[in-house]
Amino acid sequence: MGTAISRHENLSANKYLLQFVSKESISQNEPFWNRFLAFNINPPVTNQEQLSLDSRVEPLFQQLIINNLESGNVGTLIHVFIHHSAELLASIQTENHMFAWQTFNALFIIRCVIKYLVETLSEEQLINHFEAVPKNSKPKIEPIARLELFLDALIEIIVDVPLKDFTYNVILEAVNCLLVLLSVQAYGSSNINAPRAGAAERSVIYRTVMLDRQSVNAAVLMRNLLQHFINQQKPPENNNEGGSVVIGIAAELWSMLTFGGVKKNDPMTSMSLATNESPETMGIMRSDTPLANQALLLILVLTNHCTTTVNPYRHSLFACLNSLDKTPVAPSQLVTLFQIDFNALFLTMCQVVSSEPPTLLLYLILHRNQHFKKYVMQRPDLENLIIPILRTLYYAPESNSHHIYMSLIILLILSEDDVFNKGIHEIKLKNIPWYTERAISEITLGGLLILVVIRTIQYNMLKMRDKYLHTNCLAALANMSGQFRWLHPYVAQRLVSLFETLAKKHSRLSNYVKEKKQREANISDSSIVDIENNGTASDTSDWNESVQDIVVLEEVLRVVLEILNSTLCNQLVNNPNLVYTLLYKKHIFEPFRNNIAFQDVLQNIDFVLKYFTQKLDSVSQTQDLDVKEVLNVITKGAQTWPKDKLKKFPDLKFKYVEEDQPEEFFIPYVWGLVGRNSCVRLSSEAAKLFNSSTETTADKTSHEAVC
Repeated sequence: MGTAISRHENLSANKYLLQFVSKESISQNEPFWNRFLAFNINPPVTNQEQLSLDSRVEPLFQQLIINNLESGNVGTLIHVFIHHSAELLASIQTENHMFAWQTFNALFIIRCVIKYLVETLSEEQLINHFEAVPKNSKPKIEPIARLELFLDALIEIIVDVPLKDFTYNVILEAVNCLLVLLSVQAYGSSNINAPRAGAAERSVIYRTVMLDRQSVNAAVLMRNLLQHFINQQKPPENNNEGGSVVIGIAAELWSMLTFGGVKKNDPMTSMSLATNESPETMGIMRSDTPLANQALLLILVLTNHCTTTVNPYRHSLFACLNSLDKTPVAPSQLVTLFQIDFNALFLTMCQVVSSEPPTLLLYLILHRNQHFKKYVMQRPDLENLIIPILRTLYYAPESNSHHIYMSLIILLILSEDDVFNKGIHEIKLKNIPWYTERAISEITLGGLLILVVIRTIQYNMLKMRDKYLHTNCLAALANMSGQFRWLHPYVAQRLVSLFETLAKKHSRLSNYVKEKKQREANISDSSIVDIENNGTASDTSDWNESVQDIVVLEEVLRVVLEILNSTLCNQLVNNPNLVYTLLYKKHIFEPFRNNIAFQDVLQNIDFVLKYFTQKLDSVSQTQDLDVKEVLNVITKGAQTWPKDKLKKFPDLKFKYVEEDQPEEFFIPYVWGLVGRNSCVRLSSEAAKLFNSSTETTADKTSHEAVC
């Protein structure tokens, strides 16, 4: 690249690049490297910018693949980088900007080279290019493979280099290089139906990262990456004054590779709390915090591979402790776990959880890290975390289906705790601007949660028809039902209307099946043959599907009745609006009273209806009652309510259980997130591969609640 490049010069004509990709071997001590690495650049921060760079360097890297096994220049460049990174680490206290600048430039070129090699070659061929030495040089016996030395240097930069303005881009490039190296997983198979579970364990790069010397730094690496995510620090502003290349990285833009960087008018740079986002921007990570974004994606990649073998990164994340907790940590544990400020992590999550990658991280640490889950349950401001999640579910048509799924599972995990279920009904909310179905001046967080989950169930019935999404929605409501308190009139209406909607669908399907069965009974055998010859296979298929739908609907109706029953058994005194709605809609239960599948639970609901009907009848004989007076009668009647008359049912308790082979779902999903959110663009082939694979595994994978 080099200082001699012209503003209008084409990359393919640059003498430094041509020399680097040629068959000519360039020794580590030659002055060439100083000139080659003397450039200023804003690295690409969007997929489009990365695509532009890829298209410009591709012809040169095609030559590099042909010549590098003879020249060994890639390996020499790696040694030059390792030398500069050692100088940077040794000079941190003096804040020598020159070393940071040279290290960054070397890393940037290496990242571009590795990215092309990963996309073009097999992992074995990639490593051969890493380890290649000049053809005519005397072979050396290296005690440590060059790949390991390179990984050592990358991890040391992330772990040991403090984050300052002049080191920001160096640390970012080290994270990018690790992501690019680990993306060998994204190009390991051309079969979109091939499971990814176990592939990483066979990878030399993954084995090196997980099991070799690099794993010793797993805890501190994960701590630093998580801290970068928490900080959400923006890159330093370009310093265009003075003109000196050592003032700071990217003091000027190298004209041939000028990318937009972070634009002040970019709508994504002004995102604050999730409640202020538009539906179109939900799920998308902020573009003005590239280090935080890339650090998070690297956490997700390291955590979701090699889950069935030794994975020190996964272990350290799931065992991390709150640094604000003064409980001493045993010296033997200091190597394998780390401490982080849970308060800062919680506050950051509240700001960015509407994006997909943070949602996945929140799921992982809530599900696997009991220390963090316990901390979250004790927060008095849970609404700041829950409201953005509810908003994601509310805008389901604009959200990725997996984002909906992970958001819902988070609610299910939280609903396993009765402290959460009780607390959400004590948090009052006013004027939720994004909830537009009905103007509600005041509602509890619990009431809003019920509304959004019911809306998700109805959306799933119409669009997604995902059995497991239904199961998890109902499981969350069931877990919370024993603590439903002071439900808003509209919440009570929506809860009862959910049963009514399902009941109407059940009635339509039942009538269709009965009519179909009756028609077939009235047709002679010969007519049946004629009709079958004319193609009644689709009719038979529709009939079978309808029968299956009835079975599923009856299961769902049963759960909804159990939710209503649980609320009446445990919180009837605190829910006059629910009792009022049940009385108003009592006719919807009539078709199910003779169905053996519903009789037991309907006995309780009928007893409640009969009791309060009698109370109302005794009062209405002397006066006409308006809504307020009916509610007064219900409230007074609840004070003498004979609770012991109801049949006892086991408490509704569902627990989220992950699939036996979660890698089949999470690995394609994680790389899909990298492809959509990373400034290091995956090739179109890899993006297509993982998008297709995620859709395929989503059909096979069940992450559901079990009683």
